[in-house]
Amino acid sequence: MADPRKLPNFDTIKRVHIIGVCGTLMGAFAAYLKRRGIEVSGSDQNVYPPMSDVLSEAGVQLYLGYKPENILEMKFRPDLVVIGNVIPRVNPEARAAIDGGYAYTSLPEAMEQLLLPLTRNLVVSGTHGKTTTSSMLAHVLAGCGQDPSYFIGGVSKDLPFSFHVSDLAHGKLFVLEGDEYDTAFWDKVPKFNHYLPDHAILTSVEYDHADIYPDFASVIRAFEGLVSRVRPGGHLIACCDFPVIQELATKARVPVISYGTDPLSGARFTPGRFRMDGELTRFDVLDQGVAKDEISLRIPGRHNVLNALAVWIECRELGLPPQEVAAGLASFQGVKRRQEVRGEVGGVIVIDDFAHHPTAVRETLRALRLKYSGRRLIAVFEPRSATSRRKIFQREYGQAFQEADQIFISNPYDQSKIPADEQFSSEQLVDDLRATGKPAILMDTVESGVSRCAAACHTGDVVVVLSNGGFGGFIPKLLETLRASRGV
Repeated sequence: MADPRKLPNFDTIKRVHIIGVCGTLMGAFAAYLKRRGIEVSGSDQNVYPPMSDVLSEAGVQLYLGYKPENILEMKFRPDLVVIGNVIPRVNPEARAAIDGGYAYTSLPEAMEQLLLPLTRNLVVSGTHGKTTTSSMLAHVLAGCGQDPSYFIGGVSKDLPFSFHVSDLAHGKLFVLEGDEYDTAFWDKVPKFNHYLPDHAILTSVEYDHADIYPDFASVIRAFEGLVSRVRPGGHLIACCDFPVIQELATKARVPVISYGTDPLSGARFTPGRFRMDGELTRFDVLDQGVAKDEISLRIPGRHNVLNALAVWIECRELGLPPQEVAAGLASFQGVKRRQEVRGEVGGVIVIDDFAHHPTAVRETLRALRLKYSGRRLIAVFEPRSATSRRKIFQREYGQAFQEADQIFISNPYDQSKIPADEQFSSEQLVDDLRATGKPAILMDTVESGVSRCAAACHTGDVVVVLSNGGFGGFIPKLLETLRASRGV
């Protein structure tokens, strides 16, 4: 029997089955394989937009739920089975593949062995901002005629795909979103350990992913691994707004280029003359206080200014024409589920956002406050991520929502596997918000929350729904209820 851990030659692969296919990265990979002419099937237990739409449009055969027969009853045996990092060792479908002697791998391992050895890999990582920054970088590089390959864990509004391979020749650019989540049940290291970085952008480092990292020290060690893996001849672009990144940068074996909002932190590049001009965000790029360029963005917020600054620095290091870089940044429209307007009914704008960490919640609300100045801002939050369902940031969430005028909080997503004394309390968050003078409401169900939120909306309001999952279809249900109540 062939060694199931030896990957076949990429050019010989005709059929691939993906277990956990609806994750953003896995789904993007599945769609890429399909475009390449490979037959692709996949299974998952959580299927919702935008990835379900991406897979359907790509023609990927989907199986709902994990069952041995999904793989064992196929007409043709797959050449490779890719197993997602959300899949546990006891998953019946994964066990059927492994015990059946199928060639199997994780996605990061497949990237490392099949796609990345020769390319010049630009890895964008950090607790926050990596999806937007990697998407922005790939878009700007494409606009500068570089035709980069890219692998992004979200659905870009500017790029035709989330996963695109143009050329695997020596030195060709490959932009990768570097996720710190673990690789697979048999390979408990961060995904970015497999990405062979030549250049790295480190946007932020905070505690997150409480299901796999027991403490902040373990998160820091993971990013130390990324910093140490940047290959000779490359560089690290590091955001000094996070003191831990300043410490991490001292461990780099390549040149470090620093950026941030405050030059007193030691940042070389900083934004100057930050201002809103209609719906545009404008700022100057300062190099040790000296203006080098003026940048305009369609996407608002201090965090996006920093994301754009990191991209500008990378493009500068690559020697790209400044005017083309500025044009690419100005035309960037963003990523789905990042401040994405899903609809407007009767003067009420409904926005979808992926924010779930308290820092991301705070920065998203600040950005929307800037963009929609003078309008009432209503925030709806589902504690769904592994970290937000735990009480680690119980107090911090009370401050994260201060930019909102009214807040609706749902009960946390399934906490059945979290010890009672570690569980996040939505009731406590509502009490904490009320104590600061904020009108806050606890939603018993999605349906009751939709009804109460719709009833609270007035013409001119902006509603932002914050969740890293499907939230029981809250947004389409809210839009439908608003239409019905307004006779639209």
